[in-house]
Amino acid sequence: MTGEHILVVGGGFCGLSAAYDLTKQGCRVTLVEGDQEVGGLAGCFDAGGTRLEKFYHHWFTSDTHIVQLIEELGRGERVVFRPSNTGMYFANSIYRLSSPVDLLRFAPLPFLDRIRLGFLALRARRVGSWQELESVTAADWLRRLGGQRVYDVVWGPLLRGKFGDVAEEISAVWMWNKLKLRGSSRSSDGRERLAYYQGGFASLAEDLASAIEAADGSVRCGEAAETVEVSDGRVTGVTLASGETIACDRALLTPALPLVADMLEGQADPDYLAGLRRIRYLANLCVVLELDRSLSDTYWLNVNDPSFPFVAVIEHTNFEPSDTYAGRHIVYLSKYLPDSDPLYGQEDGAVLDFTLEHLTRMFPKFQRDWLLRSHVWRADYAQPVVERAYGSLIPKVKTPIEGLFLASMAQIYPEDRGTNYAVRQGRAAAAQMLAARAQTKTREPA
Repeated sequence: MTGEHILVVGGGFCGLSAAYDLTKQGCRVTLVEGDQEVGGLAGCFDAGGTRLEKFYHHWFTSDTHIVQLIEELGRGERVVFRPSNTGMYFANSIYRLSSPVDLLRFAPLPFLDRIRLGFLALRARRVGSWQELESVTAADWLRRLGGQRVYDVVWGPLLRGKFGDVAEEISAVWMWNKLKLRGSSRSSDGRERLAYYQGGFASLAEDLASAIEAADGSVRCGEAAETVEVSDGRVTGVTLASGETIACDRALLTPALPLVADMLEGQADPDYLAGLRRIRYLANLCVVLELDRSLSDTYWLNVNDPSFPFVAVIEHTNFEPSDTYAGRHIVYLSKYLPDSDPLYGQEDGAVLDFTLEHLTRMFPKFQRDWLLRSHVWRADYAQPVVERAYGSLIPKVKTPIEGLFLASMAQIYPEDRGTNYAVRQGRAAAAQMLAARAQTKTREPA
Protein backbone atom coordinates (compact mmCIF):
# COMPACT_ATOMS: atom_id res chain seq x y z
CA MET A 1 0.00 0.00 0.00
CA THR A 2 1.35 3.43 -0.99
CA GLY A 3 2.02 6.23 1.47
CA GLU A 4 -0.13 8.60 -0.63
CA HIS A 5 -3.60 9.09 0.85
CA ILE A 6 -6.68 9.41 -1.40
CA LEU A 7 -9.99 10.72 -0.07
CA VAL A 8 -13.29 9.88 -1.80
CA VAL A 9 -16.32 12.01 -0.90
CA GLY A 10 -19.66 10.27 -1.41
CA GLY A 11 -20.76 6.69 -0.83
CA GLY A 12 -23.01 6.20 -3.82
CA PHE A 13 -22.07 3.68 -6.50
CA CYS A 14 -19.75 6.16 -8.22
CA GLY A 15 -17.65 6.82 -5.11
CA LEU A 16 -17.73 3.19 -3.99
CA SER A 17 -16.59 1.91 -7.39
CA ALA A 18 -13.73 4.41 -7.52
CA ALA A 19 -12.61 3.56 -3.98
CA TYR A 20 -12.84 -0.16 -4.78
CA ASP A 21 -10.54 0.15 -7.79
CA LEU A 22 -8.11 2.44 -5.98
CA THR A 23 -7.72 0.05 -3.04
CA LYS A 24 -7.23 -2.85 -5.45
CA GLN A 25 -4.26 -0.95 -6.83
CA GLY A 26 -2.72 -0.62 -3.40
CA CYS A 27 -3.79 2.97 -2.67
CA ARG A 28 -4.53 4.11 0.87
CA VAL A 29 -8.16 5.25 0.61
CA THR A 30 -10.70 6.84 2.94
CA LEU A 31 -14.31 7.22 1.78
CA VAL A 32 -16.64 9.58 3.67
CA GLU A 33 -20.44 9.58 3.32
CA GLY A 34 -22.85 12.00 4.96
CA ASP A 35 -25.70 9.48 5.30
CA GLN A 36 -25.67 6.76 7.90
CA GLU A 37 -25.28 4.10 5.19
CA VAL A 38 -23.71 3.76 1.76
CA GLY A 39 -25.74 3.52 -1.44
CA GLY A 40 -26.73 7.11 -2.28
CA LEU A 41 -29.97 7.19 -4.26
CA ALA A 42 -29.95 3.38 -4.09
CA GLY A 43 -30.23 3.46 -0.29
CA CYS A 44 -32.78 1.11 1.23
CA PHE A 45 -35.24 0.66 4.07
CA ASP A 46 -36.97 -2.38 5.58
CA ALA A 47 -40.15 -3.69 3.93
CA GLY A 48 -41.56 -6.96 5.22
CA GLY A 49 -38.17 -7.96 6.61
CA THR A 50 -36.32 -7.35 3.30
CA ARG A 51 -34.22 -4.42 2.09
CA LEU A 52 -36.05 -2.26 -0.45
CA GLU A 53 -34.81 0.80 -2.37
CA LYS A 54 -36.18 4.20 -1.32
CA PHE A 55 -36.24 5.16 -5.00
CA TYR A 56 -37.19 2.46 -7.56
CA HIS A 57 -34.30 0.67 -9.22
CA HIS A 58 -33.72 -1.92 -11.93
CA TRP A 59 -31.17 -2.63 -14.64
CA PHE A 60 -31.47 -3.12 -18.37
CA THR A 61 -29.93 -6.15 -20.04
CA SER A 62 -27.39 -3.80 -21.64
CA ASP A 63 -26.11 -2.61 -18.23
CA THR A 64 -22.83 -4.50 -18.40
CA HIS A 65 -20.69 -2.28 -16.15
CA ILE A 66 -22.62 -3.08 -12.99
CA VAL A 67 -22.91 -6.77 -13.85
CA GLN A 68 -19.15 -7.02 -14.39
CA LEU A 69 -18.54 -5.45 -10.97
CA ILE A 70 -21.01 -7.85 -9.34
CA GLU A 71 -19.21 -10.78 -10.93
CA GLU A 72 -15.88 -9.49 -9.54
CA LEU A 73 -17.45 -9.42 -6.08
CA GLY A 74 -18.65 -13.02 -6.51
CA ARG A 75 -22.32 -12.06 -6.24
CA GLY A 76 -23.48 -12.94 -9.74
CA GLU A 77 -26.12 -15.39 -8.49
CA ARG A 78 -28.06 -12.49 -6.95
CA VAL A 79 -28.84 -10.89 -10.32
CA VAL A 80 -32.18 -12.07 -11.72
CA PHE A 81 -33.63 -11.25 -15.15
CA ARG A 82 -37.37 -11.14 -15.66
CA PRO A 83 -39.84 -9.88 -18.28
CA SER A 84 -41.63 -6.69 -17.31
CA ASN A 85 -45.09 -5.37 -18.09
CA THR A 86 -45.36 -1.72 -19.07
CA GLY A 87 -48.39 0.42 -19.73
CA MET A 88 -49.72 3.92 -20.14
CA TYR A 89 -52.39 5.85 -18.25
CA PHE A 90 -54.21 8.09 -20.70
CA ALA A 91 -57.71 9.66 -20.64
CA ASN A 92 -58.65 7.78 -17.45
CA SER A 93 -57.75 4.41 -18.95
CA ILE A 94 -54.79 2.04 -18.64
CA TYR A 95 -53.30 0.62 -21.84
CA ARG A 96 -50.72 -2.16 -21.92
CA LEU A 97 -47.62 -1.43 -24.01
CA SER A 98 -45.36 -4.42 -23.35
CA SER A 99 -45.12 -5.83 -26.87
CA PRO A 100 -45.51 -4.86 -30.55
CA VAL A 101 -49.02 -6.37 -30.51
CA ASP A 102 -49.98 -4.10 -27.61
CA LEU A 103 -48.76 -1.12 -29.64
CA LEU A 104 -50.93 -2.10 -32.59
CA ARG A 105 -53.94 -2.17 -30.23
CA PHE A 106 -53.22 1.24 -28.69
CA ALA A 107 -56.61 2.88 -29.25
CA PRO A 108 -55.74 6.51 -28.37
CA LEU A 109 -53.84 6.75 -31.67
CA PRO A 110 -55.21 6.08 -35.16
CA PHE A 111 -53.69 2.98 -36.74
CA LEU A 112 -51.27 4.89 -38.97
CA ASP A 113 -49.93 6.81 -35.97
CA ARG A 114 -49.44 3.54 -34.08
CA ILE A 115 -47.20 2.43 -36.93
CA ARG A 116 -45.35 5.76 -36.76
CA LEU A 117 -44.85 5.29 -33.03
CA GLY A 118 -43.39 1.83 -33.54
CA PHE A 119 -41.04 2.96 -36.29
CA LEU A 120 -39.95 5.97 -34.24
CA ALA A 121 -38.13 3.75 -31.76
CA LEU A 122 -36.42 1.86 -34.59
CA ARG A 123 -35.33 5.09 -36.29
CA ALA A 124 -34.00 6.44 -33.00
CA ARG A 125 -31.83 3.36 -32.47
CA ARG A 126 -30.26 3.88 -35.91
CA VAL A 127 -28.88 7.30 -35.07
CA GLY A 128 -25.23 7.04 -36.03
CA SER A 129 -23.82 9.75 -33.78
CA TRP A 130 -25.54 11.31 -30.80
CA GLN A 131 -23.52 14.49 -31.38
CA GLU A 132 -25.80 15.30 -34.32
CA LEU A 133 -28.67 15.66 -31.82
CA GLU A 134 -26.86 18.02 -29.41
CA SER A 135 -28.42 21.18 -30.84
CA VAL A 136 -31.94 19.74 -31.18
CA THR A 137 -34.63 19.62 -28.50
CA ALA A 138 -36.32 16.33 -27.72
CA ALA A 139 -39.69 17.92 -28.50
CA ASP A 140 -38.68 19.00 -32.01
CA TRP A 141 -36.93 15.70 -32.75
CA LEU A 142 -39.87 13.58 -31.62
CA ARG A 143 -42.35 15.67 -33.60
CA ARG A 144 -40.20 15.23 -36.68
CA LEU A 145 -39.90 11.46 -36.25
CA GLY A 146 -43.45 10.61 -35.23
CA GLY A 147 -45.68 13.54 -36.09
CA GLN A 148 -47.61 16.01 -33.94
CA ARG A 149 -50.40 13.64 -32.88
CA VAL A 150 -48.00 10.98 -31.61
CA TYR A 151 -46.13 13.71 -29.74
CA ASP A 152 -49.29 15.11 -28.16
CA VAL A 153 -50.51 11.72 -26.94
CA VAL A 154 -47.25 9.97 -25.99
CA TRP A 155 -44.09 12.05 -25.79
CA GLY A 156 -45.24 15.52 -24.81
CA PRO A 157 -47.02 14.40 -21.61
CA LEU A 158 -44.05 12.21 -20.63
CA LEU A 159 -41.55 15.03 -21.09
CA ARG A 160 -43.73 17.49 -19.15
CA GLY A 161 -44.33 14.92 -16.42
CA LYS A 162 -40.59 14.34 -16.07
CA PHE A 163 -39.21 17.86 -16.52
CA GLY A 164 -42.15 20.19 -15.90
CA ASP A 165 -41.59 23.77 -17.01
CA VAL A 166 -38.23 22.98 -18.65
CA ALA A 167 -39.57 20.11 -20.80
CA GLU A 168 -39.20 22.09 -24.04
CA GLU A 169 -35.50 22.69 -23.28
CA ILE A 170 -34.51 19.03 -22.94
CA SER A 171 -31.99 17.77 -25.46
CA ALA A 172 -32.87 15.12 -28.03
CA VAL A 173 -29.77 13.27 -26.78
CA TRP A 174 -31.52 12.50 -23.48
CA MET A 175 -34.57 11.00 -25.22
CA TRP A 176 -32.44 9.14 -27.76
CA ASN A 177 -30.60 7.42 -24.95
CA LYS A 178 -33.85 6.40 -23.26
CA LEU A 179 -35.19 4.88 -26.47
CA LYS A 180 -31.89 3.14 -27.14
CA LEU A 181 -31.83 1.60 -23.65
CA ARG A 182 -35.41 0.39 -23.85
CA GLY A 183 -34.88 -1.10 -27.27
CA SER A 184 -31.68 -2.90 -26.30
CA SER A 185 -33.39 -4.54 -23.34
CA ARG A 186 -36.07 -6.33 -25.38
CA SER A 187 -36.09 -10.05 -26.07
CA SER A 188 -36.74 -11.69 -29.44
CA ASP A 189 -40.53 -11.49 -28.92
CA GLY A 190 -40.33 -7.72 -28.40
CA ARG A 191 -40.97 -7.83 -24.66
CA GLU A 192 -38.74 -5.92 -22.30
CA ARG A 193 -36.51 -7.82 -19.87
CA LEU A 194 -35.05 -6.13 -16.82
CA ALA A 195 -32.71 -7.17 -14.02
CA TYR A 196 -32.87 -6.81 -10.24
CA TYR A 197 -30.47 -7.49 -7.38
CA GLN A 198 -32.00 -9.82 -4.82
CA GLY A 199 -31.62 -8.49 -1.31
CA GLY A 200 -31.79 -4.87 -2.44
CA PHE A 201 -29.28 -2.56 -4.09
CA ALA A 202 -28.08 -1.34 -0.68
CA SER A 203 -26.78 -4.82 0.09
CA LEU A 204 -24.64 -4.58 -3.07
CA ALA A 205 -23.37 -1.19 -1.91
CA GLU A 206 -22.52 -2.71 1.46
CA ASP A 207 -20.68 -5.57 -0.27
CA LEU A 208 -18.59 -2.97 -2.11
CA ALA A 209 -17.86 -1.14 1.16
CA SER A 210 -16.80 -4.42 2.75
CA ALA A 211 -14.47 -5.14 -0.19
CA ILE A 212 -12.89 -1.70 0.24
CA GLU A 213 -12.32 -2.32 3.95
CA ALA A 214 -10.98 -5.81 3.28
CA ALA A 215 -8.30 -4.14 1.14
CA ASP A 216 -7.39 -1.88 4.10
CA GLY A 217 -9.49 1.06 2.91
CA SER A 218 -11.69 3.01 5.33
CA VAL A 219 -15.42 3.73 4.89
CA ARG A 220 -16.84 6.33 7.26
CA CYS A 221 -20.62 6.92 7.20
CA GLY A 222 -22.39 9.76 8.98
CA GLU A 223 -19.42 12.00 8.09
CA ALA A 224 -20.55 14.87 5.86
CA ALA A 225 -17.83 16.69 3.93
CA GLU A 226 -18.12 20.46 4.15
CA THR A 227 -15.01 22.19 2.75
CA VAL A 228 -12.16 21.25 0.44
CA GLU A 229 -8.82 22.51 1.70
CA VAL A 230 -6.38 23.87 -0.91
CA SER A 231 -2.82 25.16 -0.53
CA ASP A 232 -0.69 26.57 -3.37
CA GLY A 233 -3.20 25.32 -5.94
CA ARG A 234 -3.21 21.75 -4.66
CA VAL A 235 -5.79 19.84 -2.60
CA THR A 236 -4.55 19.10 0.92
CA GLY A 237 -7.61 17.77 2.68
CA VAL A 238 -11.34 17.91 3.35
CA THR A 239 -12.97 19.36 6.45
CA LEU A 240 -16.06 17.55 7.75
CA ALA A 241 -19.17 19.09 9.29
CA SER A 242 -17.85 17.86 12.65
CA GLY A 243 -14.84 20.15 12.26
CA GLU A 244 -12.34 17.36 11.65
CA THR A 245 -9.99 17.84 8.71
CA ILE A 246 -8.84 14.71 6.89
CA ALA A 247 -5.52 15.32 5.14
CA CYS A 248 -5.06 13.81 1.68
CA ASP A 249 -2.79 13.93 -1.34
CA ARG A 250 -5.62 13.47 -3.85
CA ALA A 251 -9.40 13.63 -3.58
CA LEU A 252 -12.41 12.58 -5.62
CA LEU A 253 -15.68 14.48 -5.16
CA THR A 254 -18.90 12.71 -6.23
CA PRO A 255 -21.77 14.89 -4.87
CA ALA A 256 -24.03 17.05 -7.07
CA LEU A 257 -22.09 19.85 -8.75
CA PRO A 258 -23.72 22.77 -6.86
CA LEU A 259 -22.71 21.06 -3.61
CA VAL A 260 -19.18 20.66 -4.94
CA ALA A 261 -19.16 24.40 -5.75
CA ASP A 262 -20.16 25.14 -2.15
CA MET A 263 -17.32 22.95 -0.89
CA LEU A 264 -14.86 24.87 -3.08
CA GLU A 265 -16.12 28.38 -2.32
CA GLY A 266 -13.16 30.69 -1.86
CA GLN A 267 -10.75 27.96 -2.98
CA ALA A 268 -11.35 27.93 -6.76
CA ASP A 269 -11.72 30.44 -9.55
CA PRO A 270 -15.20 32.09 -9.45
CA ASP A 271 -15.78 31.35 -13.14
CA TYR A 272 -15.11 27.66 -12.51
CA LEU A 273 -17.57 27.64 -9.61
CA ALA A 274 -20.17 29.41 -11.77
CA GLY A 275 -19.74 26.64 -14.34
CA LEU A 276 -20.43 24.00 -11.71
CA ARG A 277 -23.58 25.85 -10.65
CA ARG A 278 -24.70 26.31 -14.27
CA ILE A 279 -26.02 22.76 -14.49
CA ARG A 280 -29.56 22.64 -13.13
CA TYR A 281 -31.18 19.77 -11.25
CA LEU A 282 -34.67 18.61 -10.39
CA ALA A 283 -35.56 17.05 -7.07
CA ASN A 284 -37.56 13.84 -6.73
CA LEU A 285 -40.46 13.13 -4.42
CA CYS A 286 -41.05 9.39 -4.15
CA VAL A 287 -43.97 7.93 -2.24
CA VAL A 288 -43.72 4.22 -1.46
CA LEU A 289 -46.83 2.30 -0.44
CA GLU A 290 -46.93 -1.12 1.19
CA LEU A 291 -50.34 -2.61 0.37
CA ASP A 292 -52.14 -5.80 1.35
CA ARG A 293 -53.16 -6.43 -2.28
CA SER A 294 -52.15 -5.55 -5.82
CA LEU A 295 -53.34 -2.49 -7.73
CA SER A 296 -52.92 -4.01 -11.20
CA ASP A 297 -50.79 -6.46 -13.17
CA THR A 298 -48.57 -3.69 -14.63
CA TYR A 299 -45.02 -3.11 -13.42
CA TRP A 300 -44.25 0.27 -14.98
CA LEU A 301 -47.20 2.56 -15.70
CA ASN A 302 -46.25 5.76 -17.53
CA VAL A 303 -48.66 8.61 -16.83
CA ASN A 304 -49.75 10.58 -19.90
CA ASP A 305 -52.54 12.45 -18.14
CA PRO A 306 -51.50 16.04 -17.28
CA SER A 307 -54.02 16.16 -14.41
CA PHE A 308 -52.28 13.28 -12.61
CA PRO A 309 -49.34 14.72 -10.65
CA PHE A 310 -46.91 11.76 -10.81
CA VAL A 311 -44.84 10.79 -13.84
CA ALA A 312 -45.10 7.05 -13.19
CA VAL A 313 -46.73 4.45 -10.95
CA ILE A 314 -44.39 1.51 -10.48
CA GLU A 315 -45.75 -1.64 -8.86
CA HIS A 316 -42.45 -3.20 -7.88
CA THR A 317 -44.01 -6.51 -6.85
CA ASN A 318 -45.16 -7.11 -10.41
CA PHE A 319 -41.43 -7.49 -11.08
CA GLU A 320 -39.89 -8.80 -7.82
CA PRO A 321 -42.50 -11.16 -6.25
CA SER A 322 -44.47 -9.98 -3.22
CA ASP A 323 -43.29 -13.07 -1.30
CA THR A 324 -39.93 -11.30 -1.04
CA TYR A 325 -41.64 -8.71 1.19
CA ALA A 326 -43.76 -11.05 3.35
CA GLY A 327 -46.68 -10.83 0.94
CA ARG A 328 -46.75 -7.04 0.81
CA HIS A 329 -47.40 -5.32 -2.51
CA ILE A 330 -45.00 -2.44 -3.12
CA VAL A 331 -46.00 0.61 -5.17
CA TYR A 332 -43.82 3.63 -6.00
CA LEU A 333 -45.22 6.97 -7.17
CA SER A 334 -42.56 9.30 -8.53
CA LYS A 335 -42.62 13.04 -9.16
CA TYR A 336 -39.76 15.25 -10.38
CA LEU A 337 -40.04 18.88 -9.37
CA PRO A 338 -37.99 21.89 -8.28
CA ASP A 339 -37.02 21.70 -4.62
CA SER A 340 -38.83 25.04 -4.20
CA ASP A 341 -42.19 23.47 -5.13
CA PRO A 342 -44.65 23.73 -2.18
CA LEU A 343 -45.49 20.01 -2.44
CA TYR A 344 -41.85 19.09 -1.90
CA GLY A 345 -41.80 20.93 1.41
CA GLN A 346 -45.04 19.53 2.81
CA GLU A 347 -45.10 17.16 5.76
CA ASP A 348 -45.21 13.45 4.95
CA GLY A 349 -48.83 13.08 6.05
CA ALA A 350 -50.01 15.82 3.71
CA VAL A 351 -48.00 14.31 0.83
CA LEU A 352 -49.61 10.92 1.50
CA ASP A 353 -53.14 12.40 1.51
CA PHE A 354 -52.40 14.17 -1.76
CA THR A 355 -51.04 10.94 -3.27
CA LEU A 356 -53.93 8.71 -2.24
CA GLU A 357 -56.50 11.20 -3.50
CA HIS A 358 -55.06 10.95 -7.01
CA LEU A 359 -54.35 7.21 -6.80
CA THR A 360 -58.04 6.59 -6.06
CA ARG A 361 -58.93 8.43 -9.25
CA MET A 362 -56.64 6.10 -11.23
CA PHE A 363 -57.75 2.96 -9.38
CA PRO A 364 -61.38 3.56 -8.22
CA LYS A 365 -61.49 0.30 -6.25
CA PHE A 366 -58.58 1.35 -4.05
CA GLN A 367 -59.41 1.76 -0.36
CA ARG A 368 -57.23 3.40 2.24
CA ASP A 369 -57.47 0.33 4.48
CA TRP A 370 -55.38 -1.55 1.88
CA LEU A 371 -52.44 0.54 3.10
CA LEU A 372 -50.15 -1.21 5.58
CA ARG A 373 -47.31 1.34 5.65
CA SER A 374 -46.23 4.38 3.68
CA HIS A 375 -42.93 6.19 3.17
CA VAL A 376 -42.11 9.56 1.65
CA TRP A 377 -38.56 10.01 0.35
CA ARG A 378 -36.97 13.14 -1.06
CA ALA A 379 -33.79 13.70 -3.06
CA ASP A 380 -32.76 17.31 -3.73
CA TYR A 381 -30.48 16.52 -6.69
CA ALA A 382 -32.17 13.61 -8.45
CA GLN A 383 -32.08 14.55 -12.14
CA PRO A 384 -29.76 16.89 -14.04
CA VAL A 385 -31.60 19.03 -16.58
CA VAL A 386 -30.04 17.77 -19.82
CA GLU A 387 -30.58 20.76 -22.07
CA ARG A 388 -29.32 21.41 -25.59
CA ALA A 389 -25.52 21.56 -25.93
CA TYR A 390 -25.29 19.91 -22.52
CA GLY A 391 -21.98 18.33 -23.41
CA SER A 392 -20.33 21.77 -23.44
CA LEU A 393 -21.46 22.39 -19.84
CA ILE A 394 -19.96 19.26 -18.28
CA PRO A 395 -16.81 19.86 -16.23
CA LYS A 396 -13.82 17.61 -16.76
CA VAL A 397 -13.00 14.85 -14.28
CA LYS A 398 -9.66 16.53 -13.51
CA THR A 399 -10.28 19.93 -11.94
CA PRO A 400 -8.05 23.03 -12.15
CA ILE A 401 -6.93 22.25 -8.59
CA GLU A 402 -3.99 19.84 -8.57
CA GLY A 403 -4.92 16.44 -7.18
CA LEU A 404 -8.68 17.12 -7.15
CA PHE A 405 -11.09 15.13 -9.35
CA LEU A 406 -14.85 15.12 -10.00
CA ALA A 407 -17.20 12.24 -10.84
CA SER A 408 -20.93 12.92 -10.54
CA MET A 409 -24.21 11.90 -12.18
CA ALA A 410 -24.19 15.18 -14.12
CA GLN A 411 -21.07 13.99 -15.98
CA ILE A 412 -22.64 10.72 -17.15
CA TYR A 413 -23.31 11.74 -20.72
CA PRO A 414 -24.67 10.99 -23.26
CA GLU A 415 -26.15 8.33 -20.99
CA ASP A 416 -28.45 9.30 -18.14
CA ARG A 417 -27.97 8.73 -14.42
CA GLY A 418 -28.23 5.21 -12.95
CA THR A 419 -26.14 2.73 -11.00
CA ASN A 420 -24.68 1.10 -14.12
CA TYR A 421 -23.20 4.35 -15.42
CA ALA A 422 -22.28 5.50 -11.91
CA VAL A 423 -20.04 2.43 -11.73
CA ARG A 424 -18.55 3.25 -15.14
CA GLN A 425 -17.97 6.87 -14.10
CA GLY A 426 -16.36 5.94 -10.79
CA ARG A 427 -14.02 3.40 -12.32
CA ALA A 428 -13.03 5.80 -15.11
CA ALA A 429 -12.28 8.51 -12.54
CA ALA A 430 -10.15 6.07 -10.54
CA ALA A 431 -8.20 5.22 -13.70
CA GLN A 432 -7.52 8.93 -14.31
CA MET A 433 -6.34 9.38 -10.72
CA LEU A 434 -3.98 6.42 -11.04
CA ALA A 435 -2.64 7.75 -14.33
CA ALA A 436 -2.06 11.19 -12.77
CA ARG A 437 -0.23 9.56 -9.87
CA ALA A 438 1.99 7.64 -12.28
CA GLN A 439 2.80 10.83 -14.20
CA THR A 440 3.69 12.62 -10.96
CA LYS A 441 6.08 9.84 -10.00
CA THR A 442 7.85 10.00 -13.36
CA ARG A 443 8.42 13.75 -12.85
CA GLU A 444 9.87 13.33 -9.37
CA PRO A 445 13.68 13.57 -9.19
CA ALA A 446 15.50 10.27 -8.65
